Amino acid sequence: MTRPRLQDEIKQSRPFDQPEAEAILNVARTQEVLRAPLDALMKSHGLSGSSYNVLRILRGAGAQGLPCREIGERMVTRVPDVTRLLDRLEGAGLVTRRRDTQDRRVVLTRITKDGLERLQALDGPMQGLQKQLLGHMDRNELETLSRLLEAARHRDA
Repeated sequence: MTRPRLQDEIKQSRPFDQPEAEAILNVARTQEVLRAPLDALMKSHGLSGSSYNVLRILRGAGAQGLPCREIGERMVTRVPDVTRLLDRLEGAGLVTRRRDTQDRRVVLTRITKDGLERLQALDGPMQGLQKQLLGHMDRNELETLSRLLEAARHRDA
């Protein structure tokens, strides 16, 4: 089965001027197609993509938590104001923040029990949706896609 090409999907009659332009538009189109159902799932659990990302980062950090700066560095999609995002998550009872006992300048953020429960409730549905969205590709195709996307992001390496 032949998959539709981007040019057909966006009803563009003439070929792209550069393969780089076609590739960039393909990445943008794919991101939009994948993001919409993922965002809808997270929203149904009261989370945005950014808040979901922060909770996953903090779950991975364990009991010691992380400072705000490090959370921002680990995020998949950068947000301009991580502090405000953490304020909202703290207000919802999903994270706590406390000053580090060793260095009072550092505020450590930790995921709460409620935050962990919210993530656990999303784990199964998220895995199912990821399979639904990309399950038509085999393991080799998915690994190749990941390698190519990494190569696109790290042109200096």
